[in-house]
Amino acid sequence: MTDSIPLTVLTDWLHRFRDAVVAQRDWLTELDSAIGDADHGANMARGMTAAVEKADQTAPATADELFKTVGMTLVSTVGGASGPLYGTFFLRLGATLGPVSDVDPAALAGGLRAGLEGIVARGKAEAGDKTLFDAVAPALDAMDAALAGGASAGTATADAATAAATGRDATIALVARKGRASYLGERSAGHMDPGSASATLLFETLAAAVAG
Repeated sequence: MTDSIPLTVLTDWLHRFRDAVVAQRDWLTELDSAIGDADHGANMARGMTAAVEKADQTAPATADELFKTVGMTLVSTVGGASGPLYGTFFLRLGATLGPVSDVDPAALAGGLRAGLEGIVARGKAEAGDKTLFDAVAPALDAMDAALAGGASAGTATADAATAAATGRDATIALVARKGRASYLGERSAGHMDPGSASATLLFETLAAAVAG
């Protein structure tokens, strides 16, 4: 693997993710209104807008500083579960990548995996709980498999986005076992998990940024 990912692409990813959650704010809130607190769209849009503004102002020169800035801003500006979870994800991602300005695709995959481990440590979610884990975990498995097979960063991130969407759609049939939705029990089935929906946007925008 030689197609390293420059910091400009990672920054573009964050802009694209911000744009996506802002554009899909009402949809994410609609999903959350069915099984949650009806604030996921607003929280993600507000948090990512603040995070990208902060990153643009401070112009981090390395991956660890970029994602630390984003993660800290999310933790401090977003209420509910999404701020701490996504904030932890980006903080772990940055800490794992370290002070580099170009990221090897395998290193990015490892950083994303560390981000997921941070989410698990904070939220205790596992497969089938009807959370963002159900989109992120299969996305990373697909990315790892593609890179192990010699695929380019573009192909690997595209595979990750496809797997995330499949995992997201699979949450519709699940009964929630974590978070606010778990209070509904069996009534949570039949609804898409909003966290898995925003997590899919995360991987779709990563693939778009890498593809240019």
